Amino acid sequence: MFRFSVEGEDWILRFSPQVSIEADEKQAILMSLLHIGDDLANFSHGSAFIMFAKKIGAIVFDVERIPSLILTVSNIVPEENWYIQGESIKGLK
Repeated sequence: MFRFSVEGEDWILRFSPQVSIEADEKQAILMSLLHIGDDLANFSHGSAFIMFAKKIGAIVFDVERIPSLILTVSNIVPEENWYIQGESIKGLK
């Protein structure tokens, strides 16, 4: 579990028990979140978003705002398990 602040809001980053990654990967996820910073304010309670990291894969975040500001990494999907129908997603390939 990590605590971080963005735009005056104190967030908690936690990892679902089903997500098994190394400490350096967790740190990389946290640093990526700091780069998107103020965009976190746009997510409402119960929403989710995906972040793509070349070395880690597609990272699925669940957003909680009640009772605290919590981001949970609920899953990580490595690139070899991505199935893209039609045109590739811009910036990934």
